[in-house]
Amino acid sequence: MKRPPKHAPARIASTADLRLFQRMMGAAVIRPLDANDNLQAKWIDGRPMDSVAAEFIKPNDRLTAFERLELYNQMYWSRLFDSIRDDCPGLVAALGDAAFGRLAQAYLAVRPSRSFTLRNLCSRLVQFIRDNPRLTAPRTPLAIDIASFEWAQTVAFDGESRPVVAASSLARTPPGRLRLGLQPYVTLLDLRYPIDTYVMSVKRREAMRSEASNTPDSKVVSRRSARRPPRPRRARTLVAVHRLDNQLFYKRLEPGAFRILGALAAGATLTRAVAAAGPKARAEQVQAWFTSWMALGWFCAPGNKRSRRAS
Repeated sequence: MKRPPKHAPARIASTADLRLFQRMMGAAVIRPLDANDNLQAKWIDGRPMDSVAAEFIKPNDRLTAFERLELYNQMYWSRLFDSIRDDCPGLVAALGDAAFGRLAQAYLAVRPSRSFTLRNLCSRLVQFIRDNPRLTAPRTPLAIDIASFEWAQTVAFDGESRPVVAASSLARTPPGRLRLGLQPYVTLLDLRYPIDTYVMSVKRREAMRSEASNTPDSKVVSRRSARRPPRPRRARTLVAVHRLDNQLFYKRLEPGAFRILGALAAGATLTRAVAAAGPKARAEQVQAWFTSWMALGWFCAPGNKRSRRAS
């Protein structure tokens, strides 16, 4: 984003004036809150914020220009924090509210929203956790796995879908030359923890909490739903996050199957991808994997798709 102008235009007499006003207003609204979650008292050049706000906002009979601007500033950040919490229920449960709040604040300060849609808000969260492990210590490996899995769900939900490769077309190309791509909405994850079952447990808990108030025994349900699922124990988990008929699914993969899919996603020929499964993979087993993947519509023309790994 361009640096905001030093002053808002005194009057809007042209489209250039309008752009200056919009840049000034936009920069003020998205400016990070202070330590007390209020509008910062000074502008980026050190001037008092109340005098800066008065340049482009009128007071009313209840609020000053500063107070009116503060409402927009607080609402903007409240919306971002609500959105990131909604997208990361597993991360909230694993880290706790306070630690997640600190992580979210630090992340958004360094990686603010730059998209027209909140869908992309967590797109850089995994790398941010890797770069700032102290914010999630001592659970950084777990946090990386969960953030990877939860972002993969976003990708699976509305990621691009390409034309599926027809089974009949595969027979026309020799395996040594055939290359297959994975649908962009499919993410392969090599996880250190069984995050799929953990996140499902967290979501069931959230569903119980939302229904508790409508249950005759709401106090009992509320007490049970208040217990957070235990954090998962370390256990390597290979999983594909995908969608089918507009619903999210998580499919556990055997090591050989994971290696085949990863090799195909990286651009290997079918022959080399199958060889990547290793000598223990039986022909009938590989055939069953491909039958399942074809039925799920995972294969498309090769592109720039790569498998994503949490480690």
